[in-house]
Amino acid sequence: MKCGKDIANLQYITQPIAGLSTIDQVKEMCLAGVKWIQLRLKDADEFVWEQEAIEVWEVCQDYGVTFIINDNVEVAKRVMADGVHLGKEDMKPSEARKILGNEAIIGGTANSFQDILTLQKEGIDYIGLGPFRQTETKKKLSPILGIDGYENIIAKCRQANVTIPIVGVGGIALEDIKLLRKSGLHGVAVSGLLAKAKNKKELVSAMYAELKI
Repeated sequence: MKCGKDIANLQYITQPIAGLSTIDQVKEMCLAGVKWIQLRLKDADEFVWEQEAIEVWEVCQDYGVTFIINDNVEVAKRVMADGVHLGKEDMKPSEARKILGNEAIIGGTANSFQDILTLQKEGIDYIGLGPFRQTETKKKLSPILGIDGYENIIAKCRQANVTIPIVGVGGIALEDIKLLRKSGLHGVAVSGLLAKAKNKKELVSAMYAELKI
């Protein structure tokens, strides 16, 4: 586990890819220059979760990449991941904090300003706000926000002095990034955009360029 809580403005979330193992997927992302990996394994049993997490942890250690586990707090603790990302139906962030300690990065999913206020009370370190548009990655999809939704929520956050880093997620394309960043978002989290890219290193460089404002 790393010291400090540097929240990357470009985050990658793993997904099932035909013909490519999770570990090879993670290696490709690290080689491309991604500095934040979130391991997301839906419907996997505990043994698979832990084995995959150990392998991903080793790769992230080699590349100096922040390693976040989706949902599974116990596995995150056992493999010494940098933190967890919790969905709206997962364990409360305050409970996860008791298990993982103050050094852990704990992120949470939000779809509204009220969600953000709730997460702030829970002592969250960053928020994944979305979805921006329709995405195939998640089966249960919250209402689509679009750019107007982000701008409205970010404006309310400023009025309420909410300073937690907020990351946009859900069907984001390269051409969306600059506008999303200008809306006040800290950064973006992507999955399919990078997973399907032929030249991942080139795309990552382009994404970092768009994230600069």
